[in-house]
Amino acid sequence: MSLSTRRHWVIGDVHGCHRSLLNLLALLPPNDHLVFCGDVINRGQTIPATMDLVWDLIQAGRATWLRGNHEQDLIEALENQAPAPSQDDLNQHATYGQLGDDSARQWLPRLQQLPLLYRGEGWCATHAGFNADGQPDLSIRGPFWEAYDGRFGLVVVGHTPRPQVERLGSIVLIDTGAVYGGCLSAYCPETDAVVQVEGAATEAAFPRPSDLNRRSSVLAGDAGPC
Repeated sequence: MSLSTRRHWVIGDVHGCHRSLLNLLALLPPNDHLVFCGDVINRGQTIPATMDLVWDLIQAGRATWLRGNHEQDLIEALENQAPAPSQDDLNQHATYGQLGDDSARQWLPRLQQLPLLYRGEGWCATHAGFNADGQPDLSIRGPFWEAYDGRFGLVVVGHTPRPQVERLGSIVLIDTGAVYGGCLSAYCPETDAVVQVEGAATEAAFPRPSDLNRRSSVLAGDAGPC
């Protein structure tokens, strides 16, 4: 498939739901490009495995990981505390707790590279929306939904959990609360299609061996059944 005809799937807030992400990837076309809409980290039970999987997809040229408010908060905590971390500031981050200090600091340069915005043809994706100056804002909600004038085309955002993928004019909200027991959702801006799997509110603290064995198949685009 040529780059000009390749479709995109924007994936809502994963929040460390590794098994749900594997199940979702198994349903998506392997040649399409994945755009993770931020908040890949925090809250869930299998954050390191989730981060590794998404980064492997990036390295394979199959995905873009956008910065969310949770990534931004961790970046700032690590930057502000270097070289000696304050446990009070960092231990509030589930990602830091699961990674440990050494691994978290190894991840920092990667997290600092994460873009705020992905632009497609007639659409874009960012974590939460745009502020009044037209800049990506990682925490905005109502003011963006109420005032967006369409200048960036269709805007696909996560950040705010909804029962289902929801469209507000030229805004598509795709965070369906996977980590809270909702669905993990992917939205195709070229076709308006939605693909969903069950979330992982009760996912075990460590990936199952069978999940880890599926990773190579998912990364190769040959995931098989969920």
